[in-house]
Amino acid sequence: MFSFEGFLRIDRALRAMYRLAYLNLLWSLVTLSGLVVVGIGPASYALARYLDGWVRHGETPPPTKAFFQYVGERPLRSMSVGWVLLGAGAVIVTNVFLAPNWYFQFFNVVALCALGVVAAYVFPLMSAIGLESHGRLFAAALLVGLGSLHWTILAATASAVLLYALWQVAPLLAGVFGFGVPALAFALVTKSVLRELTPEAVAAASPAVVSPLIRRFSRPATSSLTTQATTKGLAR
Repeated sequence: MFSFEGFLRIDRALRAMYRLAYLNLLWSLVTLSGLVVVGIGPASYALARYLDGWVRHGETPPPTKAFFQYVGERPLRSMSVGWVLLGAGAVIVTNVFLAPNWYFQFFNVVALCALGVVAAYVFPLMSAIGLESHGRLFAAALLVGLGSLHWTILAATASAVLLYALWQVAPLLAGVFGFGVPALAFALVTKSVLRELTPEAVAAASPAVVSPLIRRFSRPATSSLTTQATTKGLAR
């Protein structure tokens, strides 16, 4: 028989699943309402911002109010980051299919993989650190992704396997959780990286590129929204 603590753990797990599915729905609505080009940046930043507070600080404010507050928090900055990723992706994918020779095609495949690493971490780092320069933000995302390559591969593989399993069981479930699954996976990796990040390690790695991380890698656990602090679950 289940104990009371067992039922509480099941309840927390179900609440986390419902919250993730609802966040994915909000992300989809904002992305589509902005015709992808305008909406994907603010939507991805808002999702990463919410997950950062949830995973690192145990903050679980009302999802709808918090998400739309985060959408309007840094709209131009997040849109420009989204435009850079979309533009670079369009150019690289075009070059992959229209490359005149195999080594140029191989170079673009490598560039596409690097862009995927940057895209996985740029919004989590943007929400957690707040670097102002686009160059430093993208460099920090690439540095974190390649510096924790084993976690990057594990997060990407686990997300792909889980979404594939959901698609096999019920295709609708894959759509319900969709982008939220990899976003949560890389939020967990970012949490682990930032926990182990020290000023000495950052300075030794690349002081010219990511020196602002020394002072700004830990966002204070404060919010203007009413939060429900949790001591268990994802924040542990």
